[in-house]
Amino acid sequence: MTASLPGAAAASPETLALLLIEDDEGDAFLVEDVLNDTGIPVKLTWVRNLAESRARLTAEVQCVLVDLSLPDATGLQALEQVLTLAPHAAVLVLTGLDDAHVGAAAVAADAQDYLVKQDVDERLLGRAVRYAMERKRADLAQRRAQRRLMEAEMLAAENARLERGLLPVALLRTDALEHRSRYLPGREASLLAGDFLDTVQAADGSVHVVVGDVCGHGPDEAALGVALRIAWRTLVLAGHTGEDLLRTLDTVLRLERKSAEIFTTLCTAVVSPGLDHARLYVAGHPPPVLIRGGAPGVVPGTPSGPPLGVFPDSTWTPIDVPLGDEWTVLLYTDGLIEATVGSPGDLLGTDGLLDLIREQGGVDLDRIVDTVTQRGRAPLNDDLAVVLVRRVRP
Repeated sequence: MTASLPGAAAASPETLALLLIEDDEGDAFLVEDVLNDTGIPVKLTWVRNLAESRARLTAEVQCVLVDLSLPDATGLQALEQVLTLAPHAAVLVLTGLDDAHVGAAAVAADAQDYLVKQDVDERLLGRAVRYAMERKRADLAQRRAQRRLMEAEMLAAENARLERGLLPVALLRTDALEHRSRYLPGREASLLAGDFLDTVQAADGSVHVVVGDVCGHGPDEAALGVALRIAWRTLVLAGHTGEDLLRTLDTVLRLERKSAEIFTTLCTAVVSPGLDHARLYVAGHPPPVLIRGGAPGVVPGTPSGPPLGVFPDSTWTPIDVPLGDEWTVLLYTDGLIEATVGSPGDLLGTDGLLDLIREQGGVDLDRIVDTVTQRGRAPLNDDLAVVLVRRVRP
């Protein structure tokens, strides 16, 4: 049975595909007549039982009217099968006077509404159909939103576990050095960014430190930073240093980056086994801070070469720095000195960082980072990675 009902507006609203599951022919014709009077454009299909409905409950069916007293299913059993067969459709149940209470139970079981056959008229049926459709749309939208939220929460949890696992643990065997680091991504709600840092003590006792910054922001840059950090650690453990190490990192960067515009600045420091001398390479990176005899300053002669990934066949000049018996070295990415410390556009800068160290009477890493972030009172302009290495008095 198919009924195209009158009352469509000039804009020809979409015809509602409605399936009626009713074993009583008289009741079926009654429903058709009432639908004709509602003014809703409907394509009505009638089947006598659930077995016949299985072939009819296709994706195009938008609404189902189901009698709860069918030859092959009764009560909530009939409803459950319809909901399983047509989870996309709004479902209205039809009951008799004696089992109206079953209709209420059906709504509790996920039907959109119920109607007592003897009370059905065009006003009531029209309202019920419209209400059922809107409620179903709202239910589906809510479920989609909940599913997206759950997926987002699961993804965030997985990313958090991954990011925590990828943050390095310094490999140090000596008690003669104090080692501290801080890492703050500029991306909101993220644990890892394109900046990277690491510290490794080699078999000969030398201490290797790196701080780097992949240009750009986002997961691709974070992944590239992790790749470069792991490559750096592997090379150090394999005995590579200096330009040999930098050229290999440059090759890794060129192979792993998504576009030729991506480059990386970094600073490496190798402290001698006697802890009294350092050799640094500063590849397009902010100059490290060195404190000797209580006087802070930047390491002269920086940068010692261009960033990685910019020029083919680049060279980098080593910077040799005598350290003495009492010293502190601070390596950092530009997120520290480009932090806003006053009005918009007022950045800390290298001079501001040195003034901050003088004000505090030394390098207290936590105080420096906390002071910078509190003064800014806004999200960081960039990712921030800082490593402090200090010789401890015996």
